[in-house]
Amino acid sequence: MSFQDHFSRQAEMYLKARPTYPDELFSYLASLAPSKDLCWDCATGNGQAAISIAGHFKQVIATDGSPQQIENAMQRPNIEYRVATAEQSGLPDNSADLITVATAAHWFDHGAFYAEAQRVAKANGVLAVWTYSEANITPEIDVLMEWFMYDLLLDYWPKGRGYVRNGYNNLPFPFAVLPTRQFFCKMDWGLQHWLDYIKSWSSYNNYIVKHNNDPISMLLPELKPLWKVDEVKQVTWRLHLKCAKLNVAV
Repeated sequence: MSFQDHFSRQAEMYLKARPTYPDELFSYLASLAPSKDLCWDCATGNGQAAISIAGHFKQVIATDGSPQQIENAMQRPNIEYRVATAEQSGLPDNSADLITVATAAHWFDHGAFYAEAQRVAKANGVLAVWTYSEANITPEIDVLMEWFMYDLLLDYWPKGRGYVRNGYNNLPFPFAVLPTRQFFCKMDWGLQHWLDYIKSWSSYNNYIVKHNNDPISMLLPELKPLWKVDEVKQVTWRLHLKCAKLNVAV
């Protein structure tokens, strides 16, 4: 299965506009790992998860199949960025205490990735994959965005989006799932930041490529009465987290 590149063309917007994950998520994941030597942050994108993980581990190796995403990645002294796919990381056997996949596991060849994760993980190393559901802003805006995402843009989401919409409940995950806590992303954003976030979506960019027309033009007449230009609103995403111990020592 070849690398599915859905974000290179909007790599700069992805860096600018995506929500950040809560610090307590990474403290929690670090607490599950057998030690704090190495984390492999797989499909790192712009390094959004990697920079937070770096505060808990001696070294982070962050990989992504997109050179453009790696070029835009946020730097830290103990993060090494590499261009590599999820299924062929290039990491040594039995080297990682923690393997993280932030909002990307739905795009993978799951069988090949899980075999790679098993190879790379130390004994009792932890695999953590997560995504976030659709945002909650206000009831009226939420209904409007449901129409925009899954009526207007329905045919422009790449295969794998169904796993996200279902909160990873149907994501292939052939391991004993650890009990986990509930986490949320919460951002205070203005209207322009929300529109920039939309512009980072693969479906938005696929629509423009096909139609040479900005779908936001069909959203704004309904959205502007609900969100004034100078108004800041809290945007909340629920995280859906799956964790498992790999290569469990007996």
